[in-house]
Amino acid sequence: MFSLREAEALARERLDPAHYDYFAGGAGDEVTLRANETAFGRLALLPRVLRGAGRARPEITLLGGRLALPVLVAPTAFHRLADPEGERATARAAASAGTIMIVSMASTVAVEDVAAAAPGAALWFQLYLQPDLAFTASIVRRAEKSGCRALVVTADSPARGRRERELRHGFDDLPDGLCCENLRDGDGRVRPIVMSPELTWEHLGLLREMTALPIVLKGVLHPADARTAVGHGVAALMVSNHGGRQLDTVPAAVEALPEVVAAVGGAVPVLLDGGVRRGTDVLKALALGADAVAVGRPVIWGLAADGERGAARVLEILRAEVEESLTLCGCGSVRDLDPGMVRRSC
Repeated sequence: MFSLREAEALARERLDPAHYDYFAGGAGDEVTLRANETAFGRLALLPRVLRGAGRARPEITLLGGRLALPVLVAPTAFHRLADPEGERATARAAASAGTIMIVSMASTVAVEDVAAAAPGAALWFQLYLQPDLAFTASIVRRAEKSGCRALVVTADSPARGRRERELRHGFDDLPDGLCCENLRDGDGRVRPIVMSPELTWEHLGLLREMTALPIVLKGVLHPADARTAVGHGVAALMVSNHGGRQLDTVPAAVEALPEVVAAVGGAVPVLLDGGVRRGTDVLKALALGADAVAVGRPVIWGLAADGERGAARVLEILRAEVEESLTLCGCGSVRDLDPGMVRRSC
């Protein structure tokens, strides 16, 4: 495969149609799902010339960790639908790329086993705050003991989005033999994920009392929420609309990015999740103020296409495209990017 688009085409050939639509689909009319990608197409890069920038260096530092490229693996559920090794293979691919994998709370491999499969891998753990705070605390303890270096709290899910592709397939549960392994309680019972509209900023404060891990708040689109999050001590923000899978017709992630960046004023790192399919997309997001981006579906496509090698290939393609795009923009590193290098083309 030579592009992320080709990875998706290969994955679609190999996946059960219900499973492909689970991964690919969005909420409602999928307006936001499409917008996440098309919004990048409305942005043009304005390169600089004769700057003597030298060899492109895409490395970054994020929350104290050094990454080989400014692309993280976003949290996505159910990797074993794409490949029998599931999240184990994804973690090894992320480690080989020198980047972070954010392990989903809805992983089909327990976080302990993900960590064991990729010793030394940089792992973060994605968490839906549960109304049962004792159960939340038990999950946090497991993530800590597994060596996860941050918690990524998904804040945009007080309820589950209506995804009509899943409804048409009747896809409402995992096949026999698969489950969300991180949701096992002390008795070995697999609990459901509870999405509660009762959760508040106070619950985020309670989580801070449970752990010393840095907290990344995912699902922020409104600048006022970004400012409130900084006031509550989050370590970073992730601008995200859940891949268009929750509330349809919200802005594309990259369209919401500049206002969030302005709202926090450099107080914490800002990440972008949603619609990145090319190295040029990565550069546009970074030029507009993101410190890094996260990709979810493309890694799943690579995993479905060719297991660990396919997931690694997706990250390899993105790294190569980022390096090439930096060079062609006259930049030696991502720090050389600035908002003046992006124009709205239409």
